[in-house]
Amino acid sequence: PSAAPQDPGRLDRILNGGLFAPSPSDSNSDTVLEAATLEGVAEYLRVKKPKQVICMVGAGLSTAAGIPDFRSPGSGLYHNLQRYDLECPEDIFRLSYFQGRPAAFYELARELWPGKKYRPTLSHQFIKLLHDKGLLLRCYTQNIDMLEHLTGLPEEKIVAAHGNFASAHTVDGKEVPVAELEKAIFAGTEACAELATKYGGLVKPDIVFFGEQLPRRFGELSRQDLPKCDLLLVMGTSLAVSPFCDLIAAAPKTCPRVLVNRVLAGIDYQQEGDEEIARVFGGFRFNSATQRDVFLPGDCDDTVAVLCRRKKKKKK
Repeated sequence: PSAAPQDPGRLDRILNGGLFAPSPSDSNSDTVLEAATLEGVAEYLRVKKPKQVICMVGAGLSTAAGIPDFRSPGSGLYHNLQRYDLECPEDIFRLSYFQGRPAAFYELARELWPGKKYRPTLSHQFIKLLHDKGLLLRCYTQNIDMLEHLTGLPEEKIVAAHGNFASAHTVDGKEVPVAELEKAIFAGTEACAELATKYGGLVKPDIVFFGEQLPRRFGELSRQDLPKCDLLLVMGTSLAVSPFCDLIAAAPKTCPRVLVNRVLAGIDYQQEGDEEIARVFGGFRFNSATQRDVFLPGDCDDTVAVLCRRKKKKKK
């Protein structure tokens, strides 16, 4: 079942709490943050007032929206897809499989189509708030669910690294009105086949399948944006997929980098840690004396709620 709609009043009360309230002027520090803690991040946001914040987000951002994981046994969506005899769940995003058996992907698309069942979470609204306050430079998302768009965040502020449902093409590159694809997917298999006949090939939304190039916009904007970043917020991603994970290394050395995730991810090769943790050249070094990198373990919504409510401690 889908998650219950978020209470707009609750979101407003949480997001517009102490975090963005007026505060005293900046204080001097030789380190990037006064402390590599949630309090240090809240202090940096209130006092430094960064204007070039970049958010990098993954599937963990949408967990509270109730979006099912098609890879997890026990979920209804996983069960429904098994009748297509997938050798592994990821086959659903392989062009070779899609071209032979498109019905599996179309069922997934029907479940995930933006605006039908799922609504933005508190964390999505937090990113929109950063934009409203004039702090957000860009949001880079691995998600195809378009929940960032549904908050009202302007299109130019979002980079969908793995594509999304905003546009559609045939497998050989012919543009197709996405409204036609949407209508066909919800009408059923026969309608999808008729659409393929009309345009001379199978039609899919512009979601990046395995082996396909990432959108050109991802490379162009990331090269422009990351050198300007003055706060990097990485939320709900394992940082296991390149080139998305490599973005964290492109931020300036004076830029705080904050990981909000259930588990460690994206640590530098010189950082001690479990060998199973995804590593990134130039990744997080949470034991650095510069107090630049911060790990905030837990669910994204819970952490965002605490961060926004945190009030600056009075100086003694």
